[in-house]
Parts: sequence; C-alpha cells; structure tokens
Amino acid sequence: MRTTVAAVVMVMSCLIMVHADVKPQKDFSLQKFAGKWYRVGLAYDSPRFAPYRDRIKASMGLITPLANGNVNLTMWDITPLGCQSKMYQYEKTTVPGQFNYFSTRHNMVKDITVVETNYTEYALVLKHQVFNREYTQVALYGRNQRVRTDIIQKFKAFAQSQGFPKEAILTPPPAENCPPSGSGRQVS
Repeated sequence: MRTTVAAVVMVMSCLIMVHADVKPQKDFSLQKFAGKWYRVGLAYDSPRFAPYRDRIKASMGLITPLANGNVNLTMWDITPLGCQSKMYQYEKTTVPGQFNYFSTRHNMVKDITVVETNYTEYALVLKHQVFNREYTQVALYGRNQRVRTDIIQKFKAFAQSQGFPKEAILTPPPAENCPPSGSGRQVS
C-alpha cells in the first residue's frame, strides 16, 4: 500500500512539473485571438474517451471577448444526435493567455493556456486540471479546417512532450454541415 501511494505521489509530482513549465503565448492578444477556430487536433488519453477516438470530427468554435476580459466560447460538435452547440465561459486570470473555466461534465475548475498562436493560422492550447492527469488535453486549432503538415507535426511533438502516447493524438477529419450553414459564421 505504501509503495502504491508513493508511486502515485511521484507520478502526480512529475505531471505537475510538466505543466508548470508551460507558459502562454508571449504578448497574447485576445482581440487577435477572437473569431472562428476549428479544432483540428486533439490529444486526450482518458480511458473513457478511447473507444470514441475514431468517431471524432473537427469541430468549430467561436471566441467572443467580453468587456471584462472574460471570453465566451461557442463550440459546435457532431454527436450521435447531430450537430450540437455548447457555450462555455472562460474567466481571465492575471496572466494574458491563461483562463479558467468550470467543467460541469467533470465538476471541477480547469485551466486553459494558449501556448502558441500566430492568430491567422493556428493555435496550440493546453487544457488541464493540475492534480488529475485524466483531465489533461492538448488541442490544435486552425482558422481553417485544414492546416499545414509542419503545424500538425508541431502539435504532435508538443502533445508527446506533455506525456501523450501517439495513439491518443488525433487529427480528425472535417465535420460536414456542423454548424449548419448560416449558423455561427459571423466573425468578430
């Protein structure tokens, strides 16, 4: 029992150190980051997610900055019930490019860090809850549903540097008609 507890503490300490080294985009600009993004890459190794990996499609999101520095995110995803939208509110922190939000699905606060973006083409984003590896994700967002191969390679290398195995790193195909034509197409 003591060995198991010690092993868990060591693993958790290593994971905290990995994420502690991740810094947000230097000189992050929320105004430049706003608008339409497609999630074209995802690294997630939750055992409950694994059976669904081959069904994932690229999803679309719309980032809308609020006057107080918070962000509304509307995401459209293909589900067995069709194209579904969800709204999230990311709360600003004292560090530009880092946000917090309450996950109702996992019943906990998660950290969002925009690790790297050129604003016009791609963004690497780390989502995690510091004490539980199961809730860590790395996402690659693109302004279009397809991004350059070198950007995909950068995403995969970053995900692997965060401890994700190759089989947990996905680049899903585009979703068709999600959101339905005419929905969410406005870009601020």
